[in-house]
Amino acid sequence: MTRKLALLGSVLCVVLSAAGASADDLPVRKAGLWEMKLVASGSPVPEMTMQHCTDETVDKEMSNNISPMAKQVCAKQEIKKTATGYVSDSECSVAGVSTTSHAEITGDFNSAYTVKTSSHAQGGVAGAAGRDTTMTLQAKWLGACKPDQKPGDIVMPGGFKMNVRDMDKLKSLLPK
Repeated sequence: MTRKLALLGSVLCVVLSAAGASADDLPVRKAGLWEMKLVASGSPVPEMTMQHCTDETVDKEMSNNISPMAKQVCAKQEIKKTATGYVSDSECSVAGVSTTSHAEITGDFNSAYTVKTSSHAQGGVAGAAGRDTTMTLQAKWLGACKPDQKPGDIVMPGGFKMNVRDMDKLKSLLPK
């Protein structure tokens, strides 16, 4: 269970750094099943691949639900459109750990997109000296969602399944 919480925490970090902006700032992904591969360095979290069934409503809900959560834990949360995609910069603090993140988001959101995040964490159990982490999330559209999936479902490694519409449950997983 601890490993699942660490995986969820990593996913939340990427999501908060990339999707904390208003719903109008980032394009809505094409409806269907997306494979998302997360590779991190400088982190104890291993490479992982998950699948996310989504539609326009879920993507907008995610942004609308994450934005208030990001505002609670982030002193700075900016996203800007660039010539090649988007750039996000944030300064957040959770459970005594302060994190400064920079994310570059590229892709067409119809067939594939990539989020490259670099962050520096300081304080808390992770160590006062600080730790640098880089994460790359590569997402590709696979097609229609599977028959047993509904929009919002995420299937994590090992078959652990959750729905992003249960954000209140995710909030309770964040350390105080």
